[in-house]
Amino acid sequence: MVYSMTAFARSESSTNQGSLAWELRSVNHRYLEVSLRLPEAFRDLEGPLRERLRKEIARGKLECTLRFNPSSDSSQQLSLNQPLIAQLIEAASQISGQLPAPAPINPLELLSWPGVLAGGEAQQSDLVKQADQLFGQALEQLKQNRAREGAELRALIEERLDSMAERVATLREMMPTLREAHRQKLIDRFQEAKLELDNTRIEQELVILAQKIDVAEELDRLTTHINETRNVLAGKGAIGRRLDFLMQEFNREANTLGSKAIDVRSTQAAVDMKVYIEQMREQVQNIE
Repeated sequence: MVYSMTAFARSESSTNQGSLAWELRSVNHRYLEVSLRLPEAFRDLEGPLRERLRKEIARGKLECTLRFNPSSDSSQQLSLNQPLIAQLIEAASQISGQLPAPAPINPLELLSWPGVLAGGEAQQSDLVKQADQLFGQALEQLKQNRAREGAELRALIEERLDSMAERVATLREMMPTLREAHRQKLIDRFQEAKLELDNTRIEQELVILAQKIDVAEELDRLTTHINETRNVLAGKGAIGRRLDFLMQEFNREANTLGSKAIDVRSTQAAVDMKVYIEQMREQVQNIE
């Protein structure tokens, strides 16, 4: 299946503690680059989420943002563990007596100490689990969006492949006629110049010229590349780099075809192919 690297997904839910919302943005990138923006209370999720993304996404620059808005009454569900707070203050006072210039105790640091907020750890654990589940929903949505856009990219590329195949078939069919017309054109020029014609020498020169303008090999390779591109599009996994390589090969053959053109029709066919190749190359840049 073809996946685009460009997509967006959003998932949100409300809890007793507040609302959670994930936003996932994916854009083109040569490799996989993940940027996670999490509130401090959800930092434990960062490692597992990065590992999950590495397993499910092959390429792209991903920005994953979690927003948490606590509810106005969430603080009413918390109570202070007074005995633990007293122990912490006593310990801090003992240490302060041994320091030359001790800093005052920061109440926020006391609140962040494990166990100070009774019920806080359990509630926070529930929130983290819900955020993790919500991330799974957003990631699945992102993958579906990447697959849907990937299917559209595949259709666009296959249209260009069909057009290229038509140009190759047409050019292959008309090459014998073009070669004979070019051969006759050279003979007519010799006759117009009233030069003595050495048939043997002329035939030798025409054979050499025919070899220089022969594009059968280029047409064969273009056909091979068209078939290989179709196979890659039908394959699994990350295919963007392989397609990018094939676009380079297409371009090389089209350039050679243009340099060997001997007629306005063959020149136009080469130009058309280069246009199709460039259109495909632009789409391939979006494919995972």
